[in-house]
Amino acid sequence: MTLPKRVKIVEVSPRDGLQNEVQLVSADLKIELINLLVAAGVSFIEAGSFVNPRWVPQMANSDSVFAGIKGAKNVNFSALVPNLRGFERAIEAGAKEVSIFTSASESFSKKNTNCSIQESLGRFVPVLKSAADKKIPTRAYISCIAGCPYEGAISPSKVAVLANELYQMGCYEVSLADTTGVGTPGIICQAIEKVSAKVPLDSIAGHFHDTYSQALVNIYAALSMGVSIFDSSVAGLGGCPYVKNSDKYKAPGNVATEDLIYMLNGLNIKHDINLNKLMKAGLFISKKLGKKSGSKVSAAFT
Repeated sequence: MTLPKRVKIVEVSPRDGLQNEVQLVSADLKIELINLLVAAGVSFIEAGSFVNPRWVPQMANSDSVFAGIKGAKNVNFSALVPNLRGFERAIEAGAKEVSIFTSASESFSKKNTNCSIQESLGRFVPVLKSAADKKIPTRAYISCIAGCPYEGAISPSKVAVLANELYQMGCYEVSLADTTGVGTPGIICQAIEKVSAKVPLDSIAGHFHDTYSQALVNIYAALSMGVSIFDSSVAGLGGCPYVKNSDKYKAPGNVATEDLIYMLNGLNIKHDINLNKLMKAGLFISKKLGKKSGSKVSAAFT
C-alpha cells in the first residue's frame, strides 16, 4: 500500500464549522479566526456562504468577512453558493472559488434544500456556466454518501453516478461527505472505488464527520485508496443538525484539523500546516464560543 506523499487540506471551520452555532459570530471574530489559520499555514479556506440569510443567519455577514481578508496572499478563499444569485454575491464579495452542494439522498435533499437532487443540479447549470465564463473554479459537495438519517444506507453506485454528473458539469473537485458520520472504512472504500471508476482520483475529496469516532480511520482508508484531499474543521467545529443527540451525548462534528494534522505528521505526509499554530487557532475560537475544543490532540497537548 502506497499512501500519498502530500495532501491538500480544505479548512471549513469559518463556514461549515460556524454556520449552526446558536450565538451569532461577528465578522471581526471570523476574520480573526481566518487570520490565525492563515498564520498556521492553511492555504485553502472556505470562508463563508452566500445562501439566503433567512436560511442561515450565521452566514449573513460573509460579504464583510471576505472584505476583511482580501489582504491575505497565497491563500485560496472559497464560498458556498446555492444558486446563481448566491454565486453573483460571492464574486462581488471577492471569492475566487465557489462550492455547490447536493445530496446522494432524495429525502435529505428535500429536507436540507427543499428540492430534489435533479432540481438542485438544475440550479447549478447557470452557476457553472457563469463560473466557466469568469474562470472561477467550482467545487461540489455530495452529502450523505455513507448513509442518510431518513433513508438509511446509500448505494455507492448512486454516489458515483452523481459525482460523475457534477464532474462532467464542470466541477474540478467533488467532496464526498459522510454528513452524519455513519461511515466505516469498508463503506468509504466502496464509495471511493465506485466514484474513482468515473471521476479521477485527484478530483475526489473526503469530508468526514466524527459522530461515531470513525473520521480518522475513514481518512486513513481514503488515503489507502489514493485520495489526497480532505476537508476538516479546526477544533472539530460544526456537525450535522439532523444528527440526533441524546441528553447525555452531543455528537462530535467535523473531523478536527488538529487531529488530522497529527496523524499526517505520523505518516510523514506533507501538508505545510504548523500544528502548534493550528492548535492556537482552535483554542482561540473555542474560548470565544464558550466551549471546549473538539480536538483530542489539542486536549492532550494542553
